[in-house]
Amino acid sequence: MELATIITFILYLLGMLVIGLVAYKMTSNLSDYVLGGRRLGGSVAALSAGASDMSSWLLLGLPGAMYIGGMGEIWIAVGLAIGAYLNWQFVAARLRTYTEVANDSITLPDFLENRFHDKSKVLRIISALVILVFFAFYTSSGLVGGALLFEASFGMSYTQALWIGALVIISYTFLGGFLAVSWTDFFQGILMFLALIIVPIVSISKMGGWNETVNAVGTMDPAYLDAFQGATLIGVISLLAWGLGYFGQPHILTRFMAVKSVKEIPKARAVGMTWMVLALFGAIFTGFAGIAYFSTNGPGGHPLPDGAHETVFILFTQVLFDPWVAGFLLAAILAAIMSTIDSQLLVSSSALAEDVYKGFIRQNASQKELVLVGRIGVVAIALLATLLAYNPESSVLDLVGYAWAGFGAAFGPVIILALFWKRMTKNGALAGMVVGGITVIVWAELDRWFGLSAEQFPLLGLYEIVPGFILAWVAILVVSLLGEKPSTEIEVEFDQSK
Repeated sequence: MELATIITFILYLLGMLVIGLVAYKMTSNLSDYVLGGRRLGGSVAALSAGASDMSSWLLLGLPGAMYIGGMGEIWIAVGLAIGAYLNWQFVAARLRTYTEVANDSITLPDFLENRFHDKSKVLRIISALVILVFFAFYTSSGLVGGALLFEASFGMSYTQALWIGALVIISYTFLGGFLAVSWTDFFQGILMFLALIIVPIVSISKMGGWNETVNAVGTMDPAYLDAFQGATLIGVISLLAWGLGYFGQPHILTRFMAVKSVKEIPKARAVGMTWMVLALFGAIFTGFAGIAYFSTNGPGGHPLPDGAHETVFILFTQVLFDPWVAGFLLAAILAAIMSTIDSQLLVSSSALAEDVYKGFIRQNASQKELVLVGRIGVVAIALLATLLAYNPESSVLDLVGYAWAGFGAAFGPVIILALFWKRMTKNGALAGMVVGGITVIVWAELDRWFGLSAEQFPLLGLYEIVPGFILAWVAILVVSLLGEKPSTEIEVEFDQSK
């Protein structure tokens, strides 16, 4: 690799560490470390939520899926855009208000406990366990993406690349907490956005323009141009259902909780959705252009090797750009990876510090002690995720899909109904989390555990978030209606949150 590319890359990493050190000086208590003291501006919240949401999936997973499947893969992007908009429109402001009304809750488990006045702490511990289990897989997906980047760019072994990426990300999350994560995500979101605009434009230009690119792809296989080619109803529903996951992602929901004012939400929604839609288009066009570019008759000279489809963005940066620009674009991939992992580590560590350590081990722990426990949690969870990512055959998209479904089904219906249904009870929330989480785990393993496959029963081909979300919703309604009505105090708080 060119020296200029390496220098650009290193300068970017140093910049992120400097932000971590500055935020370290501004972090004095657990609220600062977990929510930044609820003083996040709308634009920072929007880009931070977008960057932490999209991760390496946006620059590696989605272009790779487009490279393999063509326009038939766009339904994921459509579902995500709809889900993200509905999340900003209906959940963001209500969650920001209700978490403050509910005893100034600073984590999702904290909110659920306070929302239902749960003295048993069972809601807190179950929701914290859901966070720790699924974030272990989600974080490992980002580490796989980082390993692919370092491996393809610097010629390292997969294992070396995995550990270097993990050490960089742990460092500034450990130091600065939420402020470091949000500020770095803001800059990383801008970097990702620029990269996803530049790469498809240059790659399509190299092919002679959009019409020539489309013709070249159509010549290879007309099916690449048809969004419905080979599509089944279950397949399209599964791809669109990715949008359901937004309502239950803790690392996105905490951005809503941290906005300094509900008045910032409309601006944040406009900024966030503009960023997201354009970035999704950039990722789609990158993968689509890669079909023609990396073909036997294209400028790339030959198709990508089997299993290397998720490196299409990385290869474009290497063959199309000046070394200095290539370093900037490679840094954008690392930005996508870091911006999600740091948020996930932070939410996981806050679950350990606030919901497990303070909730069950030392209820009178000082703020400094809780911040220290949170930082230790960052290291411990990152190490576990690194071990889960050790398999070089791991797919970014598969790991993200599993964790996304787990959070969407376990928390999505619970959060929506907790915010908008006064009759919901503690036992209803508990039933929804357990049923949603377990359904995702079992549905994903039906073939391996029970020998049931989609070939035998087409309905089993549904993405696991669909049955998980539906069954969790039903469980909440049934259990809540069978139990006693919430207390007057809970109903009064519910009305205040409006």
